[in-house]
Amino acid sequence: MKWIARFGIAAACTLVAFGSQAQLKTENVILITMDGLRVQELFGGLDSRLNKSRDGLVKNPRDLKSRFDADTPEERRAKLMPFFWSVIAEEGLVWGDPTTDVECYLENKRVFSYPGYNEILTGRANPAITSNDKNPNENVTVLEWLNQMDAYKGRVEAFCSWDVFPYIINEERSGVPVNAGWEEFTGMTDTHLQETLNSMTRGLPREWGSVRWDSLTFEGAMEALKNRKPRVLYVGLGETDDWAHGGRYDHYIDSAYRSDVFIQQIWETAQSMPEYAGKTTMVITTDHGRGDTHPEWKSHGANVKDAEKIWFAVIGPDTKDSGIVQKGKVTQSQTAATVAALLGHDFTTAYPEARSAVPEAIGK
Repeated sequence: MKWIARFGIAAACTLVAFGSQAQLKTENVILITMDGLRVQELFGGLDSRLNKSRDGLVKNPRDLKSRFDADTPEERRAKLMPFFWSVIAEEGLVWGDPTTDVECYLENKRVFSYPGYNEILTGRANPAITSNDKNPNENVTVLEWLNQMDAYKGRVEAFCSWDVFPYIINEERSGVPVNAGWEEFTGMTDTHLQETLNSMTRGLPREWGSVRWDSLTFEGAMEALKNRKPRVLYVGLGETDDWAHGGRYDHYIDSAYRSDVFIQQIWETAQSMPEYAGKTTMVITTDHGRGDTHPEWKSHGANVKDAEKIWFAVIGPDTKDSGIVQKGKVTQSQTAATVAALLGHDFTTAYPEARSAVPEAIGK
């Protein structure tokens, strides 16, 4: 039975405290996803098995090696994503390291993007979603649910590189503004920046028809953060997945490095603002994994071994600074309830099919 039909928007938006809201310091949540970034690179850095000029698709393996290679996985991952490993992993929590006893995986059986983002944002796998087609999502996301509450109404925004996100979030029904794909920017306080970004949107080469460059997504999100100050901000980065599908391991690695820079700037900007400093939590994850070796690393899906393995990270004032989690289980479908719980609300009361929040993320 459809969630909307069963509960209705009004019932779904009943504000339910998750424990004692007074105990939580988080007042804002920034959710960031990096499309298809493998656990192999996040936890191990540059994969020398794939840094080869195989098929002519890695143009300069020597250059990639000089910038990102090192003797140990810890050194390599610190070179690839220095902010993630020096700040997020030091001051927050990270799940998914394949060398630990942690299970971190998605639950949908499709193992590609629309089903994955639906699972992230609605808290459950939906077997009815069988493609990446631009069909409005019948399920209510945590973004829509929060946007119906007075405390968050008009304070929820999304900036995404993939042009299917307005349908995944169901922008028309939810009222959550979603700027995605090669859509031009509107309503910016900084009108000069808006025109500059729109000029770039019109003039830049389009490597992929449905996915814009992550730098445009990042700039849009940063302008919103600085000027409109949303309480819930979702940023969906996409380049890692598209470069991987094209076999461009060099660009895949570079886009992961740039994503880390984007995440750093978003976090540091938030911490410099009184509206966010000390009362904002960032949740970072991915929609799916990938295969392990060549050519499987380029792909994902139900038939690709281990592509269901993902990672999950949280940093914020209510999250224990324990670093890499060594034991336990986290599923992709726990993301939605975790976002809500950090703000003091129980998403699963409105939507019992959704998985519960990750307790450690809220200091439990």
